[in-house]
Amino acid sequence: MKNLKVVFMGTPDFAISILEKLIENVEVILVVSQPDALVGRKKIITPSPVKKYAMENGLKVFTPDKIREDYDSILNLNPDMLITCAYGQIIPKEILDFPKYGCINVHASLLPKLRGGAPIQRAIMSGYKTTGITIMHMDEGMDSGDIITQKEVAIEEDDTLETLSEKLKIVGANLLIETIPLILSNEAPRAKQNEADVTFGYIIKKEDEYLDFDKTTSLVYDHIRALSPNPAAFFTMDDKKVKIYKARKGNSKGKISTINNIYKDGIGIGTKDGEIIITEIKIEGKNKVLVKDYLNGIDKEKLKGLVVNVRKN
Repeated sequence: MKNLKVVFMGTPDFAISILEKLIENVEVILVVSQPDALVGRKKIITPSPVKKYAMENGLKVFTPDKIREDYDSILNLNPDMLITCAYGQIIPKEILDFPKYGCINVHASLLPKLRGGAPIQRAIMSGYKTTGITIMHMDEGMDSGDIITQKEVAIEEDDTLETLSEKLKIVGANLLIETIPLILSNEAPRAKQNEADVTFGYIIKKEDEYLDFDKTTSLVYDHIRALSPNPAAFFTMDDKKVKIYKARKGNSKGKISTINNIYKDGIGIGTKDGEIIITEIKIEGKNKVLVKDYLNGIDKEKLKGLVVNVRKN
């Protein structure tokens, strides 16, 4: 397997674990990633995490703006297999039909559930108890190819985007390395996806970050976990955006979207059926803090009874 010539395509941090495992087991002849992007308030041009890792490890990197129009650099290398993980663009048929052993994708859900670019976030946000990894053959659709292997991963009550991603990275890398020999020996299973069971894990948009307290405590809690630590769910308080990184379910019941209770370590905001206790925040223009530290410097009585998510004129 060490002589297998592989082109790897990936972009975010999640894909680095897959690339790292491939470097140990096959010959990675090219890494394809999304072009450098403007990042942060200062709009600094920054390479993707995968590109940065590849360059640090002396790998050849290719970052086309549109892979559908610019793919000759891949075909000219005559790869045996192409492997993708969260690359971010649809791969054209010209590439899909080229490698001897095909084009394989590592996807962070149990397909056909949660096709798309944010399967981990959407799994938590939707209250799933399990998710997993799918190794699949690629086709011209979005995560619609035939399934080769899958492995289930439990979503714990306290899992966040960060912790669940870490678990799935490890499972994904190991499952891929277990699956490649099956493909090479023509012993790999192949199953079509049941279209009747398809759901989608669409990319997180700005409006998805807004936290609506007029929902059940469980849904609010899941929303916070699904976006922590980045981009983080937010609400507004005194016309300032407040990002939430940690919270827990409370037992009290009060007015919805209102700070009904002040605790030693958090503030209790009313939900549709109870309360969510916010314990780590970042108020617009300030640093991230534990709420217990934030409370030390304010008048708690003025905070209690405050209605949040109110737009002032």
